[in-house]
Amino acid sequence: MEFVGAVPLPALTAGGTCQGGSPPRCRSHIRQVRMPLQPHCRKTSVVSAAAAAAIALSGRPGRMRGPAEAAGSCSPWGTRSRLRFLPVAVTRGLARHHLRCSAAPRRQLRTPGDPGTARRQRRRPSQRGPGLLAMGPLSARLLMQRGRPKSDRLGKIRILDLSGLKLISEHLDPKLMCRLTQLQELDLSNNQLETLPDNLGLSHLRILRCGNNQLRDVTALCQFLQLEELSLEGNPFLTVNDNLKVSFLLPKLRKVNGKDASLTCSQVENLNRELTNRVTAHWEKFMAAVGPEEKAEKAQADFVKSAIRDVRYGPESLSEFTQWRVQMISEELVASGGTLVHEADNPERRPEAAAAHRPRARLVALKRPDDVPLNLSPNKRACTSLSAQVEGSLVGSDGGQPVLKLEPLHFLQCHSKNNSPDDLNTQLWACAFEPAWEEGTTSQTVATCGGEAVCVIDCQTGIVLHKYKAPGEEFFSVAWTALMVVTQTGHKKRWSVLAAAGLRGQVRLLHVRAGFCCGVIRAHKKAIATLCFSPTHETHLFTASYDKRIILWDIGVPNHDYEFQASQLLTLDTTSIPLRLCPVASCPDAYLLAGCEGGCCCWDVRLDQPQKKRVCEVEFVFSEGSEASARRVDGLAFVNDDVVASKGNSLGTICLWSWRQTWVGRGHQSTVAVVVLAHLQWSPTELAYFSLSTCPDEGIVLCGDEEGSVWIYDVKSILKQPPPLSAAPQAPTQILKWPQPWAHSQTVTKTMVNTVVANPTFTYLTALTDSNIVAIWKRQ
Repeated sequence: MEFVGAVPLPALTAGGTCQGGSPPRCRSHIRQVRMPLQPHCRKTSVVSAAAAAAIALSGRPGRMRGPAEAAGSCSPWGTRSRLRFLPVAVTRGLARHHLRCSAAPRRQLRTPGDPGTARRQRRRPSQRGPGLLAMGPLSARLLMQRGRPKSDRLGKIRILDLSGLKLISEHLDPKLMCRLTQLQELDLSNNQLETLPDNLGLSHLRILRCGNNQLRDVTALCQFLQLEELSLEGNPFLTVNDNLKVSFLLPKLRKVNGKDASLTCSQVENLNRELTNRVTAHWEKFMAAVGPEEKAEKAQADFVKSAIRDVRYGPESLSEFTQWRVQMISEELVASGGTLVHEADNPERRPEAAAAHRPRARLVALKRPDDVPLNLSPNKRACTSLSAQVEGSLVGSDGGQPVLKLEPLHFLQCHSKNNSPDDLNTQLWACAFEPAWEEGTTSQTVATCGGEAVCVIDCQTGIVLHKYKAPGEEFFSVAWTALMVVTQTGHKKRWSVLAAAGLRGQVRLLHVRAGFCCGVIRAHKKAIATLCFSPTHETHLFTASYDKRIILWDIGVPNHDYEFQASQLLTLDTTSIPLRLCPVASCPDAYLLAGCEGGCCCWDVRLDQPQKKRVCEVEFVFSEGSEASARRVDGLAFVNDDVVASKGNSLGTICLWSWRQTWVGRGHQSTVAVVVLAHLQWSPTELAYFSLSTCPDEGIVLCGDEEGSVWIYDVKSILKQPPPLSAAPQAPTQILKWPQPWAHSQTVTKTMVNTVVANPTFTYLTALTDSNIVAIWKRQ
């Protein structure tokens, strides 16, 4: 995946489209709905993987527009969209990011670091002809033929094109290459290079193109200290760790894959500074425990091993880079006797004048009321001295609950359209934390979606690990699952698969760590509002669409070619548009709850029943005999095995009700009044589609509002109050105010928080806003 900037697209022509528009998730006035209304069905043709891989960023999922452009690719479900991420830039603070996917031939796709899973290409002897010399070691004659300016001396060549010659690493003879003493630009793209020799001697090289090779390591690039521009696209074995290494090794680097490298370099400097501090602290602790009888040489060698083992920072996906740097820092510390550690030699880089493309004019309905001010400097890097305003409301009769201490950590703008610093329009709709890799641990990696992009962010460092984008798509929902995959060598490997869906009615299955889209399911003819995986069957995926249907899919386990073969298990018909899906916590294999435009419904989803197409079994109402039964439910989640939190059925409150008591008392009725346990006070706004979430392990309910605030409720404390509970709504435990991030004396004073999600241990809290900002808080 590659950050920064949009990529010019070849024209991708669909097989035919009907006039249609983007779903209007809008709040143009107090009663207006902002969730998608389904556009007309569009019929698109399947385009090649190479065309599908040319991807540009962003769009705004909440706008009404004119006829949609037929752009991008639509593969039949069950077939593979061969899109591959090229992870590149990282960000901390209020920064801009973009990623571009590129196509990779199927035989090149593999999981990084696992040579047994890739189908390697055989090198086939080609017919002899004009390229004959390229099939063996390079010759001086060939270099002079392909060099510029034309000369009979290698020492005068400044530009050399060696692309497309099927070169392997052994063909690059250092003795010959060293004669190119004035070479400034070298093109080695479209070859079969796995490594670069360490001593090519090109001391004046400023531009190097190595795209579409088989490179596995980038450390040899450190010999090109004058390098300013580098292209590594199309190397399937390189990961985000290699991009960080490149930024560290090349102090004068300005562009990577045609994009500005300054943001990546800034993040590398921050990582290096933190790692240096941690290694230094580890040195002091280690040496304090060394006995006087131990030899200094052995103690120092043990320290390096200890530092590599014990010093940790950042997400697991960056462990290759961090351990590489920890080893370098610890060895340097040992060599200096613990008195000096050199910071990364990264001189200030000359700022690039990047002219952002202005977004194309579109017919939109403003979701934000006209009287709500919003200002933000074009510079998206947040000031480090942010302060959060926090209001704590005491609840309960025991003297109140302590206010949670939450520190604003990162404010990222990683869904900007066309890399524009002025994009305050892209609405962000859904986020989800990656499942923990081991029991007893928690995740700090969160996926966010909005516009044409899906981002994967490390909450601790603020680094955007990956970004996937699809032209013409508007993502509304994401969900994680963990699969156990058997590789070609027979080894079992755990995959974290991210499903993302939206406007086009397609589900894209993203293998984030390997860096590509390994499947596309054409699930619905209209937009998908939400999706979720079954908590008990990791391959079972529910999708809810504006076609008023919910479908249960079995995505299966990918084969050796990383292909999914999805199958349809159930179809659930609804009378109104489903907005939220929630498997019943105590019996997820038996029943599914859904919050819909018309209320809250329940379906029997047991697979041992013969019917494959089912209607709603029970409709829940929240106030018998009132209009509330027909009100939408736009927030729905289980707090524990019994208690359900729902929002939207009554103005200004969140309802807590008992699933068990309600279900037991239903009899054979098709409409049942819920057994309400308590009401929670929430914003009195009439605007809709602020999604709530829960943190079951902590007994916490979270919800954003139209003022940018996060409402936090300690439900455990509320439910422990002696019955009967007061009929009046319970006040929130805490209201986390919008911290108003600023840059260059300008602040984002107002925004809307569409969704809030915390990881299971409530260590990190992520909020997605209406103004293209991902806000991350950390619990102290």
